Amino acid sequence: MAKIIYTLTDEAPRLATYSFLPVVEAFAGTAGVEVETRDISLAGRIIAAFDDMLPPEQRVGDALAELGQLATTPEANIIKLPNISASVPQLKAAIAELQGKGYALPDYPEEALTDEQRDVRARYDSVKGSAVNPVLREGNSDRRAPAAVKNYARRHPHSMGAWSPESRTNVATMGQDDFRSNEQSAVLTSPDTLTIRLLGDSGTTTVLKDGLAVLEGEVVDATVMRAAALDTFLREQVARAKAEDVLFSVHLKATMMKVSDPIIFGHVVRAFLPEVFQTYGEQLAAAGLSPNNGLGSVLDGLAGLENGEEIRAAVEKGLADGPRLAMVNSDKGITNLHVPSDVIVDASMPAMIRTSGHMWGPDGAEDDTLAVIPDSSYAGVYQAVIDDCRANGAYDPTTMGSVPNVGLMAQKAEEYGSHDKTFEITEPGRVQVVTSTGDVLLEHEVAAGDIWRACQTKDAAVRDWVKLAVTRARASATPAVFWLDPERAHDRNLVEKVRRYLGEHDTEGLDLDIMSPVEAAAHSVQRIRKGEDTISVTGNVLRDYNTDLFPILELGTSAKMLSVVPLMNGGGLFETGAGGSAPKHVQQLVQENYLRWDSLGEFLALAESLRHLATTTDNGRALVLADTLDRATERLLSENRSPARKVGQIDNRGSHFYLSLYWAQELADQSQDTELAAAFGDIAARLAQDEATITQELLAVQGRPADIGGYYRPDEAKAAAVMRPSETFNAALAALR
Repeated sequence: MAKIIYTLTDEAPRLATYSFLPVVEAFAGTAGVEVETRDISLAGRIIAAFDDMLPPEQRVGDALAELGQLATTPEANIIKLPNISASVPQLKAAIAELQGKGYALPDYPEEALTDEQRDVRARYDSVKGSAVNPVLREGNSDRRAPAAVKNYARRHPHSMGAWSPESRTNVATMGQDDFRSNEQSAVLTSPDTLTIRLLGDSGTTTVLKDGLAVLEGEVVDATVMRAAALDTFLREQVARAKAEDVLFSVHLKATMMKVSDPIIFGHVVRAFLPEVFQTYGEQLAAAGLSPNNGLGSVLDGLAGLENGEEIRAAVEKGLADGPRLAMVNSDKGITNLHVPSDVIVDASMPAMIRTSGHMWGPDGAEDDTLAVIPDSSYAGVYQAVIDDCRANGAYDPTTMGSVPNVGLMAQKAEEYGSHDKTFEITEPGRVQVVTSTGDVLLEHEVAAGDIWRACQTKDAAVRDWVKLAVTRARASATPAVFWLDPERAHDRNLVEKVRRYLGEHDTEGLDLDIMSPVEAAAHSVQRIRKGEDTISVTGNVLRDYNTDLFPILELGTSAKMLSVVPLMNGGGLFETGAGGSAPKHVQQLVQENYLRWDSLGEFLALAESLRHLATTTDNGRALVLADTLDRATERLLSENRSPARKVGQIDNRGSHFYLSLYWAQELADQSQDTELAAAFGDIAARLAQDEATITQELLAVQGRPADIGGYYRPDEAKAAAVMRPSETFNAALAALR
């Protein structure tokens, strides 16, 4: 039997699944398609990591590892929803919730001094940050806005803040002594096993990582951000924001860059409150209150210190004396520096650009901001877009073009695969990457506190990326630009590979180019204003940034993108768009039983999954389901049946009902499969007849608190009851199944 694997993830997407999965199972079953689930949520991954320590009834097995193996096979057909890329505060919260549910899990050790603590820390670190995506992404990324979504955005444009030529918003970045400027890169001429070691000036040799297997043609990079230069830069930006009277904000990727960026975040907190950390830094460190976890975690821990109120007063004075801080929630006093995972660069920067270049200040009003992005690798992309808006005004969603993306990410390519090779240096010396014969491949002078990291990119992944770029450019008749920086060592090696592998394809008639990211961004937004499309062909991190930046400007959200990953061995991974896992939506559901999460990404991914399955298993009925689902989705958009924003209107559950109604009607009206049309005639009529009853049942539960039995691990029965409140709709689906 043909099979689709539907992943269970976190937060709003997880809750939406309780409502939508029964629809998927019922409709797919008519085409002989079985739907199975795998739990890759943060809580599920934590439990799996300690499987050997738990009683049999609590064990779950490692679903992520299982799916990782499946992704390397031609049979893979996986629908992957957004999941939490856990920061340390999120990880601790999930552990505490599971402990409260009776799971005998150890606490997260801030310091790992014993073998047991090191083992526990390693297990928890394995689920931290972007632990899911590198495992599943055995292919490169094809993200674009489907025609129905783009057309809807043009007919129903989202709000765009006006830009002033006098806007003082800018990006501040290091430009020297950072990851971009210090990068070294090598291409392996033969398979090998590498070692990373620190040769201390004291004469010690510390192996940071050994057994690092590499293949012929693989690109290996190493770089370092110098802590002293970072601190100088940050002090200058705090002073600059104060002098220019703009908001101070920092934009990092503390979730996916789970080792380097929390450390950088800690440097920012210290730079903003220098007197606090000069006076109380040692005491805070001794109490386990690290600025790497955000100012909020430090403030929360002060109650346990005898002089906690004294330190709190010093923090408040430091905040008052410094520049105005950008806020996450000004009503609750949550600043840009409170939680590392609250301000993620790929979401926060496009949101700022869309809102006139403004962020929210402490007074609850919008204002210009100095957006601090310490590493200069991609900061210039945002500055290029800001400069364009300052010169030419906001973009017009009714006329603007699109920037789809072909992203290099297969086999843990580039930075997102570097977490196990990122280190905060403990003593001055040299970090070397050496071959099995002892030859030094890459080397950096380092000082204590520097952040050093390496990453790998396999040759097969690059070759497949180039192939996908050519395929998409030809299929859509759209110019494509490889965003590669000639000043970066890694990118120079990729340029050579791109030119070589383009020679393996028929590129006649295609418009293909290679530009630096800053040039490519300026080129793309110039074409956007003319209503023209340009494919951005990028590395892994820029893939993530661009597939938020441009969709948020074009569509108002990145959650509406079609995200297909053609797996290198013939399978398919279908991601439900970017946009995170929407914790605020969960809070609203718990408070007033209203879920704003938009499952459009799930609808788009399901159609592509069915289409892939139809091709690989010769299942014509699955193709009918895919085509009719696309038409139903377009109708859902055109009739404005997506989730609204306020209680009393249809929410996520209501959109699932209308998608089911329209899908059933499209199936009943199609002529490719008369037997299938007959089978859906009854449910189409039944849902149409009961529309008023079903919508009333869905609306009736709104406006009061909902109990889902847990944030990170909801109670299955409670969550299902909350997300499926219409008995009439439930009965109709049961009859179809």
